[in-house]
Amino acid sequence: MALSVVIVDDEQLARDELAYLLKSVADIEVIAQGNNGLDAVALIKERSPDIVFLDVQMPGLDGFGVIKKLIDKRIPMPQIIFSTAYDQYAVRAFEVNAVDYLLKPFDKKRVLQAVDKARRRLGVAPSPSDKLETLIEMLEQQKQPAHAAPPAKILIKSAGRLFLVDQKDICFASIEDGVITVVTPTLEGQSNCRTLEELLATLDQNLFWRAHRSYLVNINRIKEVVPWFKSSYQLRMGDKSGTEVPVSRAQTKRLRELFGL
Repeated sequence: MALSVVIVDDEQLARDELAYLLKSVADIEVIAQGNNGLDAVALIKERSPDIVFLDVQMPGLDGFGVIKKLIDKRIPMPQIIFSTAYDQYAVRAFEVNAVDYLLKPFDKKRVLQAVDKARRRLGVAPSPSDKLETLIEMLEQQKQPAHAAPPAKILIKSAGRLFLVDQKDICFASIEDGVITVVTPTLEGQSNCRTLEELLATLDQNLFWRAHRSYLVNINRIKEVVPWFKSSYQLRMGDKSGTEVPVSRAQTKRLRELFGL
């Protein structure tokens, strides 16, 4: 019987390339494709594939977030093969018991090797409890020590490319439908963080302020404070669109403190 495969990647070209390479494998059948982490969770639950090729870097719920969702929801775990443009994720991939990881652009020989490894592991994979223990250890290890300085740059994805952006250049970040968008004066892209709290933890908290539940702003990139109705305010930011960011009622006091309103 052919092994069932699901491919999840937010780039259509990457999905097409993998599907094409897998056509040459006689006992493999690609039964579904998805373009984000939520698709991955739903397809794995509904289709119970043997193998999943899963992109690491996706807006909103990334590849590692998918693994955690599967464990939290107690969905049977398929054989996971991560795909990524950067090998910095390799260690994390194996810490969550992934079969293998593939670097983009894909190499046919490596794809076939990964499939062979998945085939050998079918039926002998670690139990869900083992996976959960490993995942918890991984999440603990990646937590940033309280005394550590935040990284000078963060990674954002735009038009299929990955950019390292200086924190000082970020105007604001917003979240909608689980996807975090980061905006600079010249660039707009998505963060792999799943929540604004997670993103804020990687930023200089003397510089960034949670003005609204859906927005983080760089204090130094506020161009204008705009009075709004019922003693509220909006912030006109220094991006090329001059985006107006709302200030929640709970944060109005903080705004007055910051600028002496």
